[in-house]
Amino acid sequence: SPSPRRPSFSCACFSHERSGSSRKGQIHTPAPITPTPLRSLLCFLLSNLQPGPQITGHPLPKSIHPPRLHRALVGGGMGGPLGAIIGRYPSAAAGTGGDDADHPGGGGGTASLGIIRHDRRCRDLAFLVLFAAFWVAMIVNSSFAFNQGNPLRLTYELDYKGNVCGDRHGDPDVHELEVRYWLDPNQVYQSGVKGSKANLADAKAICLMECPTPAPDGLNFVCDYPEGDIRLSVDDWINRDYNYFEMLTPDMRNSSLQLQGPCYPVIFPSVNVYWSCQYIARASNVSLTHWQQMGGVNIEQNMLIDKTIHKAIDSRSAVLKRYVADIGKSWPVLIVCGALLPLFLSVIWLLMIRYFVAAMTWITVVLFNALIVSVTMFCYIKAGWLGNDPLTVVIGESDPYVHISGREISHLHVATVLMTVIMIIAFLSSIAIVRRILIATPVLKVAAKVIGEVQALIVFPVVPYFILAIFYMFWFSATLHLFSSGQVVRNDCSTDCCSYDLKLGKVNCDNCCGYSIHYTPHIGIAILFHLFGCYWATQFFMACSATVVAGSVASYYWARGEISHDIPFFSVVSSLKRLMRYNLGSAAIGSLVVSAVEWVRFILECLRRKLKLVGSAGESCFGKVSSSSSQCCRGCIDWTLMSVNRNAYIMIAITGKGFFKASVLATGLIMNNILRIGKVNVIGDVILFLGKLCVSLFCALFAFLMLDTHKYKSAHNKISSPLVPVLVTWGLGYTVAKLFFAVVEMSIDTIILSFCQDAEEHQGTAQYAPPLLMETLDEQGELQRLTQGP
Repeated sequence: SPSPRRPSFSCACFSHERSGSSRKGQIHTPAPITPTPLRSLLCFLLSNLQPGPQITGHPLPKSIHPPRLHRALVGGGMGGPLGAIIGRYPSAAAGTGGDDADHPGGGGGTASLGIIRHDRRCRDLAFLVLFAAFWVAMIVNSSFAFNQGNPLRLTYELDYKGNVCGDRHGDPDVHELEVRYWLDPNQVYQSGVKGSKANLADAKAICLMECPTPAPDGLNFVCDYPEGDIRLSVDDWINRDYNYFEMLTPDMRNSSLQLQGPCYPVIFPSVNVYWSCQYIARASNVSLTHWQQMGGVNIEQNMLIDKTIHKAIDSRSAVLKRYVADIGKSWPVLIVCGALLPLFLSVIWLLMIRYFVAAMTWITVVLFNALIVSVTMFCYIKAGWLGNDPLTVVIGESDPYVHISGREISHLHVATVLMTVIMIIAFLSSIAIVRRILIATPVLKVAAKVIGEVQALIVFPVVPYFILAIFYMFWFSATLHLFSSGQVVRNDCSTDCCSYDLKLGKVNCDNCCGYSIHYTPHIGIAILFHLFGCYWATQFFMACSATVVAGSVASYYWARGEISHDIPFFSVVSSLKRLMRYNLGSAAIGSLVVSAVEWVRFILECLRRKLKLVGSAGESCFGKVSSSSSQCCRGCIDWTLMSVNRNAYIMIAITGKGFFKASVLATGLIMNNILRIGKVNVIGDVILFLGKLCVSLFCALFAFLMLDTHKYKSAHNKISSPLVPVLVTWGLGYTVAKLFFAVVEMSIDTIILSFCQDAEEHQGTAQYAPPLLMETLDEQGELQRLTQGP
């Protein structure tokens, strides 16, 4: 039989009935009753006994327990009901003031707007000040980078005068001359001899437009920059193919035949390998014969000439600089695939969750497997294991019979093998969770219901998205300058060499040392600080976004889902105001804890790798097991910390407590309901994680397609490898997806934690749970375990 309709009371003591369709706003209000002293006392008691947001027209709780009555009368913090902390207040209070001004949760006119209770205050201010100081340090650090850095140094090398090839501010102007070429092959050979004092950085090198090749029927020369008695402009010198040998005086010619310049013979062919001319130790017999007939000195033809240059080009520092330069060259890819595309895909995914929630779990799993297979196939193609379009280190055309390898190709091979392993594990894991996918659907339905009621949640992540976009543009620009902010200094060498100085008009043996970029130790610290700052800032904006979403969803829960459709942004704006006014410090400390732990883990991993390399000869089986176990434990600690952090933000949004107090409260709720939360949340979190990976993998796949065009495979924009731009695009895509998917993720976690707190406040009977949540929990058959704890 239908239950009888029960009267409820507002603070202004108007009696009315709540009809069955009251949730739609159809409330019948009879004439007001004349107030009496007894009715006024009863009104006061009922106003304090109402369990939460005190919305006019809500029924009284089913049962009122003595502890509940005590908390309602005493109030304050977690000792009182959360409905008095967050949610709406009776509009009559705003209009009349009077007695309600003294009630817990009262506040006159401002209370009616849904603003939280006035006993909230700013939390964790010390960490907010620390975060502000961190931003000042980031700006100072970046200013140093912009002042000292030159991103051209990441791509191009130095000539013997200290000019950066391709830089228009050099002496002479070499903005059209981008390729470094070593003039004296004997100097290159000597620098590669074991035990020699010669260094390749001190060998005489100039900047050219392209690598020279030996003449098919004669002898070509490459001469030094024109100056002194050589009356040629740089453009004329280029038009003469860098050869003004016929203009030399007899002394200059004799000096050139001794390989002292200013002109040097082209005996070996060379190819452009990352803007440096790589000698191929295969001398041209015709050119060598002409050189010997002219009376030139002996030229070494050892393979060491090839290996010495290749070792310099393929060094770890050179590869790192090229990887950083690739980020700058592929900025259009980062904007399209790392910013715009994930924004579009994330919004589409949220809309599909809203309207096609039943099918989204299956779509996500199938799409994830298809995308990871596609990305793996692209890795196989660029690694040269599939198709005929492998990655090459040569810029421009080259001899097809000459094969030059590089670290970039080796790194791509490793990434391909790793992607193959991940693809197999992902496929097997998808098969394993097929039977459990249906568990996630009811949980996602609850989140979809919240998104449908509070539709501003779909739009809100755009705000932190644009803030992060501006921050990343600044950060990437500062990164390019910071990695290139060393000082160009002259080397301190002790080699015996002489070369013809056109300005002095004679052979000079005093200035044989070349130039190199010197990085001081503080630059390394500045780079580490810059990287840490990026992670902390990202986590901070993520924390702020999560707290706002949690506050909006909590308002929806503790108001029994009665969010006004006339003001769809009300709960989101109110939650944002609470964050800006009270909880920025809590977000700062929460993000700092995560960042610090991650960086400690990163440093320990680097130390472990170095120790492993030092003692790799005799590592026992016990050592290997201990190392694997420690990595597993660090991973578990990291996952636990992230989970506690996320739930702490929820309790911050609900209760207004500081970060550490909120963490304790969240952990207590989780431990009391660990079985239920684990079963309901784990599969849902897995589906959301797969959804983030789908967005980021789609971005990575599209980045592969863009980087495979002619623009990024030739000339100035040629990237050394697609690996780093694709990884950065994947990271940006995942960050954007995480920002938007947090709406669903935080909605689920906030609803469940609010339900747990609601049940604990009301002795096991949740008073504010939305009907859909109750139906979901009833379907799972776990309501009793959830409300009673272990």
